[in-house]
Amino acid sequence: MIRRLGVLVLAAGLAAASPAEFTGPARVVDGDTFSIGAERVRLWGVDAPEGRQVCQDAKGQRYACGDAARDQLVGLIGGRIVRCEIRDRDPYGRAASRCQAGSTDLGGAMVRAGWAVDYAQFSRGAYASAEAEARRARRGLWAGRFETPSTWRADERQARPAPVAPPQAGCVIKGNINAQGRRIFHVPGQQDYAATRIDTARGERWFCSAAEARAVGWTAAAR
Repeated sequence: MIRRLGVLVLAAGLAAASPAEFTGPARVVDGDTFSIGAERVRLWGVDAPEGRQVCQDAKGQRYACGDAARDQLVGLIGGRIVRCEIRDRDPYGRAASRCQAGSTDLGGAMVRAGWAVDYAQFSRGAYASAEAEARRARRGLWAGRFETPSTWRADERQARPAPVAPPQAGCVIKGNINAQGRRIFHVPGQQDYAATRIDTARGERWFCSAAEARAVGWTAAAR
């Protein structure tokens, strides 16, 4: 009986030590971020363009590469159930995970298609060969010119103007217009709220409630 109990304890210990896994349908936010139920997921080891990032295509024309990367991830998942293994937690509390839809490693597939890069400081080169393949074939981002997402984020932080106070107390919902001209509102507590700056000269504005924003055609931000 004691021996059997020891085996059970050992098995329980091994199970506890194994990486946490979860599965479910995914709601995509951008090229490397989605949610499964209440869990926010960041694809481990890769970095895709940010939602507001703009790149140049093969003809030198500007395009919303963040949106293109998001659409690629949506297509790769294809409505299938996603299975994730948590590797870490990022500073935003997201589960940095290696995820699959069927037999497709989503991070590797994004890099191989050219819509994400190997995030070497975290992946330790796990997707370096996939990135080299995409670069040689000039797929996705590599067909034109782009800043790596990490460089783009750093530039955005440096260029960020001082916050502008809302014109009316309590009206703190930010109505932002993205690179594609879509009108999106951000409420306090959302991930991109602090980074969003309102430029009234561009038609951006503040709202006092989500209902007010929706009433004039603005949609809620995904994150």
